[in-house]
Amino acid sequence: MWTFDYTAHRAFVAPAAERSQIWRLFVGITLIIGVFIGAGSLIYSFIFGGLSLLNMDIDVANILSLLFNFGAVTGGVFTAVFFVHRCRPDIVFGPLRNAISHFILVSLGICILLVALGVLPPWGFGEPLISNRLFLPWLLVLPVALFSILIQSSAEEILFRGYLQQQLGARFTSPWIWMALPSVLFGLAHFDPQSAGENAWIVVAWATFFGVAMADLTARAGNLGPAIAVHFVNNITALLIIAVPGEFGAAALYVLPFDMTDVEMMRAWLPVDFATTFAMWLVARLIIRR
Repeated sequence: MWTFDYTAHRAFVAPAAERSQIWRLFVGITLIIGVFIGAGSLIYSFIFGGLSLLNMDIDVANILSLLFNFGAVTGGVFTAVFFVHRCRPDIVFGPLRNAISHFILVSLGICILLVALGVLPPWGFGEPLISNRLFLPWLLVLPVALFSILIQSSAEEILFRGYLQQQLGARFTSPWIWMALPSVLFGLAHFDPQSAGENAWIVVAWATFFGVAMADLTARAGNLGPAIAVHFVNNITALLIIAVPGEFGAAALYVLPFDMTDVEMMRAWLPVDFATTFAMWLVARLIIRR
């Protein structure tokens, strides 16, 4: 479990090696951004309009539409891989059968871990959780919400681990490049001083740490399955079960008794967040061990 033998990573990046020139990477990133800007708003408008016709709460419809919006990122990556790198788009997943198998097994393992962490002491956040949604309406929205989170979490993994890590790994052998650089970019993508206030850089640090963990899982497994699974289950917990108050907590069953701008509480719980991520990484590592 503790080995950092990344033999599987060499097979993961091999399909991208022939056309992994840096200029192609920059063109590909530009194309991805263009597709996201062009198609993202269309996806958001289409989904929001459809959910509104179902009389869904406007705040919930908004967050779910934003999550579905990430499908444009996946579309952008597939477009770049096909037209810029002249490869089949599915190479970003690694071997599909292995990716699907690892996704299912790691998802189940992480769910068991989080349930165990929820029932074991210590309990609570110092103050009681705040009920945010009635259970039955929340349950009725749950299938659509789960699918939206799968779209969002898989899109981020496809971009940062599937595309950037694969392309950089095909060009450079050092993990300091193919593992660290996409993780730092992933962390910076979570910089949001408007929502997090003084804690914005703490959120960046946590996201960077999360990115490194997902990069390691991808390199160890040779496919995106484990990283998508961890990201998916983590975001279900953070967006649908117990969320931080605010726009992204609109669909959650409960919200925390503090928000991201609460410096004292956020920094008190930072070690817990890091420890939970580390535990999820360990469970995933255990499942995909060879």
